[in-house]
Amino acid sequence: MKRPIRNAEDLAWLVDHTHAFRGGQVTELHLHKQRLLDEVSGREVTAGTTITAVIRYEFAVRGSGGLHALTRVAKLTMRGATDFSIFEQEGADCSEIGAIHAEASGGRLRFWFDPHGELYVICDEAEIEEVSRPSAGRPLRAGMTEWTFQAQTGELPAVAWFLDHLDRAGLPCAWRAVKRSAPSHPALRWEGHLVPAAAHDAPRSSGVQVQTYGPLDGCDFVIILRASNPHEDGTGRLLVALADIIARSFAGTCLAGNHIMERDEWLGVHNLGWSARLEE
Repeated sequence: MKRPIRNAEDLAWLVDHTHAFRGGQVTELHLHKQRLLDEVSGREVTAGTTITAVIRYEFAVRGSGGLHALTRVAKLTMRGATDFSIFEQEGADCSEIGAIHAEASGGRLRFWFDPHGELYVICDEAEIEEVSRPSAGRPLRAGMTEWTFQAQTGELPAVAWFLDHLDRAGLPCAWRAVKRSAPSHPALRWEGHLVPAAAHDAPRSSGVQVQTYGPLDGCDFVIILRASNPHEDGTGRLLVALADIIARSFAGTCLAGNHIMERDEWLGVHNLGWSARLEE
């Protein structure tokens, strides 16, 4: 999901959609300043400041069986920043958000990420990109790698589709289904493990875990890939191949760690670095 934020109406939507990021956490904060050379004075001048906050927060939705928790990861990009504060001292942590406050005034947007003003931004416009997935319930184990794809529209492929595309890519795999447990999320469609054919004696939980959901939080389907040990038995290569196959086949948004990317950005830039880290 991607939406520009330019006026009071957009801000009202943002606060309602995110529930003001209540209880969330700023996991990454980036400051980018553009400078241009003033040929008259021969000096560099600031041509624009962009501040990007990656925010992870929990959100409860009502479905069959009661309330179910979603984890949302949002990238809020604030462009044309003219005034901002990023202030921490004496052990304070401005990454914890009680609730975000926002207003539009005089053609500018103002964001306060906490009640004390340690983190605030005044800017010309903003944009939010976001990926949703069911909450894992417990943190990822050390060394585990996770990749999520959210498709706004489209039909979720079947297991056979994955097996066929992996065969074509020269990575034949076996499928080991996981029996659906009673407390699982109601949007869960199917889950299991894709295991390289050469590793047929590997434990049942090896290879790449695949979970699929849909519809979920306004999108048609979500695919989550997890590898417990991406450095073993070609699992890292399989994970990257699966991510590329999915991103090339469907329009949507990718989430790798805290990095939110449109599929073209993933295919054109980031997967090279991600692949290198998995194969080290």
